[in-house]
Amino acid sequence: MAEKKKSKLKTKWNWLKSVIAVIIAGFFFAPFYIILSLSFKTRADRTSYWLFPSEPSFESYMYALDRGDIGLAIVNTLIVTVFSVVLILFLGAIAAYPLSRHKTKINKFILSCFVGVMMVPPLSVLVPIYKELVSMGGINTFWGIILITVTYNLPMSVFMFSNFISGIPKELDEAALIDGCSQFMIFPRIILPNMGPVISSVLILTGVAIWNDYSFQLYVLQKPKLKTITLAISAFFTEGSTNMPAAAAATVISVLPLAVIYICLQKYFVKGSMDSAVK
Repeated sequence: MAEKKKSKLKTKWNWLKSVIAVIIAGFFFAPFYIILSLSFKTRADRTSYWLFPSEPSFESYMYALDRGDIGLAIVNTLIVTVFSVVLILFLGAIAAYPLSRHKTKINKFILSCFVGVMMVPPLSVLVPIYKELVSMGGINTFWGIILITVTYNLPMSVFMFSNFISGIPKELDEAALIDGCSQFMIFPRIILPNMGPVISSVLILTGVAIWNDYSFQLYVLQKPKLKTITLAISAFFTEGSTNMPAAAAATVISVLPLAVIYICLQKYFVKGSMDSAVK
């Protein structure tokens, strides 16, 4: 009897967990459903956002691609994101290796500074950064926005890489030296091949942050030909008129590349995030 009661309680608990999981998933899925439903409506359609149109229209997608210059915005965003992420991965890995392998007081202080910089809100440093970029001639240039995004996202990269490398046994370094590997070749030959999961995690986290950035890009990229995805979507909301379906269509288009990348790297992302946090 006791075993039957335990079995019934376990079954009820499993059902309860499933119901809670479905409810939570529904809360997260609702905004995506509304955006998708709205993107297939015309501008004159005033029905509820929750009602999917009976006759879906691609008018908003055509408007977003033609009048909204979403294609140009995606290209510009790709340029900024790809160059920034490559630099963040390269510089972060190079900086994290000596910081994690040599536990000196200076290195611990430097890592603490990186963590402290991660806590600084972007808008709090916007004015001095903008002033410095003006003096350098970096306004309305890709290298200017790339310099800002790399600088601001680099601390997280160093923090995650250093935590991950700390979990790799130092005996591997010593064995490589005994086998004739030079000190400078240990990182590319021994450490780097084991960093696949954390590289995927940093790639996704920084890539999404840069892709969705608005505050820095709004002030640095002021020319229409340099506008990115977030700036292109915000252009559908003006004082005179608002085109919600076109903005929703542009959002759907802009989310697709990130969704594909995340699906491809999902298992590495989860593993890298857990390893970096625990180690």
